[in-house]
Amino acid sequence: MIHLRESMGADELAAVLVPARLESLIDQSEALTLQTTGGLVTYSRKIFIPLTRLCRDVCAYCTFATTPTRAGAAFLSRDEVLAFVRAGERAGCREALFTLGDQPEARYAFARSALQALGHETTLGYLREMADMVLAESSLLPHLNPGLMGIEDYRALRGSAVSMGIMLESTAEHLCDRGGPHYGSPDKIPAARLASIAAAGEAAIPFTTGLLIGLGETRAERIHALVAIRDLHRRYGHIQEVIIQNFRAKPGTRMAHHPEPSLEDHLWTIAAARLVLGPEMAIQAPPNLHDPAAIGALLRAGVNDWGGVSPVTPDHVNPEAPWPEILALAKATAAAGRQLHDRLAIGPAHARDPDRWVDARLAPRVRRAVDARGLPRNDDWFAGQGKDVPVIGTSRRRASPAIETVIARAAAGDDLGEADIVRLFSARDADIPAIVSAADRFRAEIVGEAVTYVVNRNINYTNICLHACGFCAFSKGSTRSERGPAYRLDFDEIGRRAAEAVARGATEVCLQGGIHPDYDGNTYLNVLAAVRAAAPTVHIHAFSPLEILHGATTLGRPIEDFLGDLKAAGLATLPGTAAEVLDDEVRALICPDKLDTEQWLDVMRHAHGVGLRSTATIMFGHADTYHHWARHLLRIRALQADTGGFTEFVPLPFVHMEAPIWRKGKARSGPTFREALLMHAIARIALYPLIPNIQTSWVKMGPAGAARMLEAGVNDLGGTLMDESITRAAGGLNGQEFGPAGMATLAASIGRPVRERTTLYRILPEKRPAPVGVRL
Repeated sequence: MIHLRESMGADELAAVLVPARLESLIDQSEALTLQTTGGLVTYSRKIFIPLTRLCRDVCAYCTFATTPTRAGAAFLSRDEVLAFVRAGERAGCREALFTLGDQPEARYAFARSALQALGHETTLGYLREMADMVLAESSLLPHLNPGLMGIEDYRALRGSAVSMGIMLESTAEHLCDRGGPHYGSPDKIPAARLASIAAAGEAAIPFTTGLLIGLGETRAERIHALVAIRDLHRRYGHIQEVIIQNFRAKPGTRMAHHPEPSLEDHLWTIAAARLVLGPEMAIQAPPNLHDPAAIGALLRAGVNDWGGVSPVTPDHVNPEAPWPEILALAKATAAAGRQLHDRLAIGPAHARDPDRWVDARLAPRVRRAVDARGLPRNDDWFAGQGKDVPVIGTSRRRASPAIETVIARAAAGDDLGEADIVRLFSARDADIPAIVSAADRFRAEIVGEAVTYVVNRNINYTNICLHACGFCAFSKGSTRSERGPAYRLDFDEIGRRAAEAVARGATEVCLQGGIHPDYDGNTYLNVLAAVRAAAPTVHIHAFSPLEILHGATTLGRPIEDFLGDLKAAGLATLPGTAAEVLDDEVRALICPDKLDTEQWLDVMRHAHGVGLRSTATIMFGHADTYHHWARHLLRIRALQADTGGFTEFVPLPFVHMEAPIWRKGKARSGPTFREALLMHAIARIALYPLIPNIQTSWVKMGPAGAARMLEAGVNDLGGTLMDESITRAAGGLNGQEFGPAGMATLAASIGRPVRERTTLYRILPEKRPAPVGVRL
C-alpha cells in the first residue's frame, strides 16, 4: 500500500511514486477510480473542426501545423464549418471541438490577410464568430482549444463555449532548449501555459489539460507537472479532466525517430496521475494510440474517460491513428468490466453546477440536456408527456459486487447510508435489472401480488398562493396571464364536489390548495365542515404540511393542537406533499419561501403523534442530485422508524413543460425514465421493511410507465382522481381521470390482480371492473 498525504509536494511524491512497483500503483489507482465512478467510463461524441492549421509554434513532433504554402485556405469558411456541424448532428454528436494553431497572425501575413477578409483582426475573433454560429445553427456545444490565452480572452469566449482546454504537456523547461521538442515555440514555455490555465480558472472556465509523455522528460518531471495541475485545481476547481497522452513519432517531423513511450510507461503515468489528482478527477487517455488489446490495461491503471471520439471526422492531431468505432469501444470497455456512457463537452461535475461554470446564455442548454449526474439524457421520455416508455435494464450480465452487497444488506434489514443509496441511483446496465428485481422481491414479500388503488376525487379549492415555488405551474401569482385564470371555490362548491364524488363511488376526497392570502386556520376547519356536511361517510385526506403550518400560525396555535382540532372536525389523513426534496440546499433553489425540511418533518411527526397517518412524497428531477434524493429517503425512513405513521411513499417526477423554474432555464427537464424507474425501485429497497406501500403516479408516469413501475417494487396506483389539475397545469398530458376499469387493464397487462382499497389500505369487496382499452 502506497501512503500519500494531500499535503505532499512534487519532490516528496516523486520520491514515493517513481520507485514504486507498477502493479502496486495500478492496484491502488484502480481502487481509487472505482471508488467514485463505480465502473462508469465516459466519452464525448464529437466532431473535430480544424479551423486553421497555421500556427506560430514549431513543435518538433507536430503534423497538424502547416505553412501557408501547404495550407490552401488559411481558415475554414463558414460553410465548411457548418458542413462539419450538419454531419455531426446526423451522426448524433453533441460536441463541436474547435482545434486550431496558436495565433498564426503573429507569424504569417497570409493569416492576417485572411482574417481581414473575414472581418477580424485575430484568430480568436473569428473563432468566436464560428462558435456562436454553431450554437445558433445546431444543438452541438462548442469546446475550444485555441492555445495560449489570457483572462480577457477567456471572458470574451465564455459565452461561446461550454468548455475550453490547453495541454500543459510538461513543466520541464529543458524541453524548450535548443534541440528540444519545444524550441522556437513561445507558447510552449511552461510558465506561460500554467499562467493560461490559471487564467481559465479565474474566468471560471471548465477546463481540459494534461500531459504529453515521452518527449524527453523524466518521471519525476511528470510528477511535477501533475502537482502543478493539482494545485491549480485546488485553487479554482475548474479542471474537468486531465489527459495523459503518449507521444507518437510521426514521419516528416524532427522527432520521427524519437523513441515512443512503452505501454508500461503510459500505465505508470496514468496510475501516478490518479494517485496525485485523486478519485474525483476524470483521467483521460486516447483510445486510438495503442493496440485495442490495451483498453483493459488503460482502464485498470486509472482511466475513466476516453475523450472525444468522432464518428465523422478524423483525429487531426494523430491522423495515423483512426478512431475506434464507438460500438467496438463500448464492447472493449464492457469486456474490462466497465460501462461506457457519452458525456457533453462540459464534464458531468461542472454540468451539475452550470450557474457557476457556464455563461448565463448557455446554462439552460446544459441543464436541459443532462440528468442528475450531469450526463446527457439518452431518451426522449419526459414525465407527464405520455410518450413511449424506453427499454432499459435488459442486460443479463451479473450485477456488480458493490450493488449486490448493498441489496443484500437492505434485505437483511440493515440501514443503508447515503453513499449506498447514491451508488444505487448511479446504476447502469446489469445493475439496473438487479435493483429492479430486488425491489420486486421486497414488494412481493411485504404486500403480495395485488395491485391496489383508491377511488377518489381531487378537490383543489384555490390556485391562488402566497408562495412562489419555482416548480409550480398551478398556483397563480405574477404570472397568472401565462397560466390561466385564478379561482377560489366557495364552501358550498367544495361540499357539492365531495357529495358528487361519493355518488360516483369515491371513498376518499383529497383536498389541497394554494396558500390564499385570506386563508387562516379557520378556513381549513370550515372546509372540513363543508365536506363532512355534504358527504358524512367520505374519508377526508387533506392539507399538506405547508397548509397545516399556515393554519396553526395564523391562529397562534401549536401545531399539535391545531392538528387535534382538524382531526376532531373530520380530517382523517394527510397527504405528504410539500416535501419536494427534503434537503434545504435544494429547497433554497426551488421553494425558498416555503417551510423548510425540519418544519415538514415536524408537522408530520406531530400528525402521527395525534393519530393522523399520512403519505410521504418526493418531487424529483429539477435542481437536485442523487445525494439529495438519498438524504430525502433517509429522513423519511428515520421518521417512519420513530412513528410508523406513513402509509405509503409516492415518487413524483418533476413535470417541467410549464414550470416557471424550467422556463427560466433554472431546472433540468425532469428525471430520465431510468431515474424514474430507479427512484421507485430504490425507494422500495431503502425504506424496506418500514413503509409497506410504494405508489406510482399514473398522471406523471403515464399508463405504460406505471406498468413498468409495477415491476420495480410498486404495488399501488394511487387514486382515480376524477379532477386532476396540478400536473395538467404543468403541461402533463396523461388525463384527469383513470377509473377502476383502466386500473384493472393496467394490472392485467403485467399479469397481476387488482384490488380497490381504502385510504388506509383496507381491501374492499371485489367489484371486478371490466378491463377497458388503455394505451400501454
